Amino acid sequence: MALVIVIGSILITYFVYWGSKKAYSKWKIFIFSPLLLSPIVLILLLSLSEVPYSTYYTGAKWLSYLLGPATVAFAVPMYKQVHLLKKHLFEVAASIVVGSAVAIVSSFLYAVWIRLSPSLITSLVPRSITTPVAMDVSKTIGGVPTLTAVFVIITGITGSIMGPAMIRLFKIEKATAKGLMLGMSSHGAGTSRAFEIGDLEGTFASLAMITAAIVTIILAYTIFPVLQNELIM
Repeated sequence: MALVIVIGSILITYFVYWGSKKAYSKWKIFIFSPLLLSPIVLILLLSLSEVPYSTYYTGAKWLSYLLGPATVAFAVPMYKQVHLLKKHLFEVAASIVVGSAVAIVSSFLYAVWIRLSPSLITSLVPRSITTPVAMDVSKTIGGVPTLTAVFVIITGITGSIMGPAMIRLFKIEKATAKGLMLGMSSHGAGTSRAFEIGDLEGTFASLAMITAAIVTIILAYTIFPVLQNELIM
């Protein structure tokens, strides 16, 4: 019975995602984005069939283990364009450090301002990095990893929708700027969107996402404890 649940959960998740991706590829409308449409469809299916989430997650959790290898796979385009990355090392490093610091501080201050609970605040802080890293950081600093995953997904979807609009609005033309912006602001979703624009944009988005994860880990253990002691404790 357990094997049937595992196989069924994986197949349902796969076909829902596959259908969402096909729809997005055809119409290019943000509502069909797999990150947005897939969870909605899965929630409806579980609700209508009255299958408990815990039962579904018994099988679907194995798919979440692929997040780590998927993140590492972004190193492939980085390796192919390593000469360009070396050429723009300073601007990449500066923009990612500043972007990561702003993401942490702004998330924290906004959460304190609207009087969120300490656990929600610590869950919100690592929202601007890729899911597997964000969940680990959240757990370490006292947050709720599952809530952090939700915040990461919301951030990714919002950034991947608003990012291209901001690029057009401010007439950003450099591939480096487009890629770094999308990778920093919306991690995996933004990187996927960047590759739709171009390979070079996707490469820099990959670099931004991976570098942002490293920088955020450092800042989460340095800047965040100070803010936490001053404004929460």
